[in-house]
Amino acid sequence: MEPYRIVLADDHTLVRQGVKKILEGKDDLRVVGEAGDGVELLFLLNELKPNMVILDISMPNLQGIQTARQIKMKYVGMKILIMTMHKEREYLYEAISAGVEGYLLKEDAEKELFSAIETLREGKGFISPIILRELGVSKNFMEEVFKFVLDR
Repeated sequence: MEPYRIVLADDHTLVRQGVKKILEGKDDLRVVGEAGDGVELLFLLNELKPNMVILDISMPNLQGIQTARQIKMKYVGMKILIMTMHKEREYLYEAISAGVEGYLLKEDAEKELFSAIETLREGKGFISPIILRELGVSKNFMEEVFKFVLDR
């Protein structure tokens, strides 16, 4: 079976390199490209055609949520996992409305990165446990929200 193809987009090279190193430990995952901003990412997607993009929100030239909207218009089936430091619910709501399937806090990434990727691969939505606790909602509730938004 072919590895699941992932492109990383974060303006911090060290973050991209760290995530890539972690993902290289899994035989069924392959990082096929990296971008430092949204514009660079959009150019890469035409060529690389990944299954998933792991995308930061705060990037130069084209922010992550705007990039996600453009990806979803052109590559409807491509999965997007936002990986960010932003806990504020406004960012989460904007990301979900842009069509992303997952929202992972960088502080949760060490424990939850593989779980988030696998959840998206299964066609479900993922939100960091820290955010779920802060919002006071269950994982099941958020799965229903994602299902409603993504099945439109």
